[in-house]
Amino acid sequence: MTLSVYLAGLGIGLSLIVAIGAQNAFVLRQGLRGEHVLAVCLACALSDAVLILLGVAGFARITAALPGLDPAMRWLGAGFLVWQGWKSARAALGPGEALLAAAGGQGRPLAPVLSACLAFTWLNPHVYLDTVVLLGTVSTQFPGQQAAFAAGAMTGSLLFFFALGYGAAALRPVFASPAAWRALEASIALVMWAIAAGLLAAA
Repeated sequence: MTLSVYLAGLGIGLSLIVAIGAQNAFVLRQGLRGEHVLAVCLACALSDAVLILLGVAGFARITAALPGLDPAMRWLGAGFLVWQGWKSARAALGPGEALLAAAGGQGRPLAPVLSACLAFTWLNPHVYLDTVVLLGTVSTQFPGQQAAFAAGAMTGSLLFFFALGYGAAALRPVFASPAAWRALEASIALVMWAIAAGLLAAA
């Protein structure tokens, strides 16, 4: 039974995280750049693990008791995404040489990259909905075996982020030209602005 619960957590965790979002777009871009990929993947997976544990432990009830928390997170998250989208849009419109230089990897220190990575995770209300609320709620279907469910969901998160970050290396030949990077940065900008608009509409 414990194995089936673990696999249920793994499957549900993967199904929730695979959807394209700002965090996944950031991990993909770091993987293409080959820039601090291990640290970024670990930060995302460990953050998810903490949030999953909070959800399984019943933290969703706390957020339900604090109705002002959700709109505040939505406004903060939307502001951050608008700013990051503007940066991607500016990069897409920049000179080709600058794009390729930025794509070369190891161009930025670890601290600002990790700060951005953690902001994409912890300022994103969708992450709380998926990990804390949804996974926390589903885990109640397995009384006494929530730990196995949480372990499965955390495994799914770990597998996905490392597959995305390191699997992006296979696409590097495609992104050997400024045009490809412009398209990627423009797409990322549109994704971030669309998510920000959705957050503001629901705030």
